[in-house]
Amino acid sequence: MTMTDRNGLAEGAVRHHILLENRDRLAVSGVEEVERFDENEIVLATCQGALIIRGENLHIEQLSLDGGELKVEGSVDSMTYEAPQERRGFFARLLG
Repeated sequence: MTMTDRNGLAEGAVRHHILLENRDRLAVSGVEEVERFDENEIVLATCQGALIIRGENLHIEQLSLDGGELKVEGSVDSMTYEAPQERRGFFARLLG
């Protein structure tokens, strides 16, 4: 039987936190991959789905994929989660 904590997470599961300070310093945990980034948009794969960060002069100050931590500086305008997309094989995409 799998043990869960008071938040319903399985024991040993990766936690996902977002801390935004004054809209110009952002810390994100539970980051699995940085899919793309530029000064206006950062797209991340997190343990809770894709996260899109939009703003101006966005710079990744620190990234540790081993620890799942990301720190961003810049003017943050919005953060949006996208529904996870089903990963399909090459032929399924080609024929679908």
